Amino acid sequence: GGPMLCFELHQPQKEVFVRVGETLTLICTVTAGGPLGPVKWLKGWGSDNKTIYDQKDPSTWGKKAVNGSNTNFTILIRDVRPEDASTYYCVKFRKAATGDDELYRHGDGTVVSVQAKPSKPIVSGPSYRVQPGYTVSFTCNSWGFFPCNISVKWFKDKTPIQSQLRKVTPGPSNFTYRLSSTVTVTLQKDDIRSELTCQVRHTTLTAPLMRSYHLSQILRVPPKVVLEPPGPVGLNETVSFTCDVQGFYPGSVTVTWLENGKEMNTGSTPGPIETPEGLFELRSTVSVQAVPEKNGSVFTCRVLHEGQELLSRNATLWVAASGTGTRGLWGAHLLSSPGLWLCMPLEKAILGLVLFFLFKRWQA
Repeated sequence: GGPMLCFELHQPQKEVFVRVGETLTLICTVTAGGPLGPVKWLKGWGSDNKTIYDQKDPSTWGKKAVNGSNTNFTILIRDVRPEDASTYYCVKFRKAATGDDELYRHGDGTVVSVQAKPSKPIVSGPSYRVQPGYTVSFTCNSWGFFPCNISVKWFKDKTPIQSQLRKVTPGPSNFTYRLSSTVTVTLQKDDIRSELTCQVRHTTLTAPLMRSYHLSQILRVPPKVVLEPPGPVGLNETVSFTCDVQGFYPGSVTVTWLENGKEMNTGSTPGPIETPEGLFELRSTVSVQAVPEKNGSVFTCRVLHEGQELLSRNATLWVAASGTGTRGLWGAHLLSSPGLWLCMPLEKAILGLVLFFLFKRWQA
């Protein structure tokens, strides 16, 4: 009869964007009447199509939005996954003479694009500490996003820096992508307080995703070690040697003192102090009594920073032969220091002695 000719099927959506985890609504309406036979929704067309809704089968994955209606076949698909991206068709079948369902009418298809948010970026650097002046690479990774176009920017503190390498590859799951972006930075001594930031933008995001990396995590600034030798010391006076360990990072450092190559028991060294730039400094002092047998002793300050090579500085103790105070001391010190005499040309030495005796006679 007549009414069969006016059967209409409407599938109005050309394209739908849906986010992972959301509910997809696929709209399809038909007019009343029409031949006997079910309405179904198919994912894909041709031999590899899948039935995702069947009016006769309540166990299918798509669920009807309006129950009990014979004209509204809009369906809901909950908790969408990236692999649900496809073209979906609303199809009316009719019972054929053979008893099978045959195609009667179908919609134009709705292209469903699934959007997935990128993960919060992760920034990784070298696995060991690096000294200023060296160049190191940092990588920013983010994954699980769809579609694949994504933008990434790097900043050092507030200044943009160019990334050297940017790769977008499929994965980890089907229909999603991962991003890897690498930047190289030459470390400076004052980078202790600096940070790198990786900023990711994607159509699914209202604001960019950011991840920062503090350069203090991988920077190692070796110390400068200064040991000032004390002047000559009078007999039995107490003399202090001070070892200045300057401008290092991180703060873990071990200071040991040696006397003529043998380790001294120095008691405890004070902990390091942080400077305004974020580096550390430390002063270690050892006190010795100037007994005659210590004359010419060599004292060594040995500094071990972060398990690197040892830094050491030496200073020699000169003890006056007799008496104390600077006058007696200097005379004794000059005479007891053969090096001073050996280095002088002979005639200067003789001239010096002549002048010395003349001076003594004049004094008398």
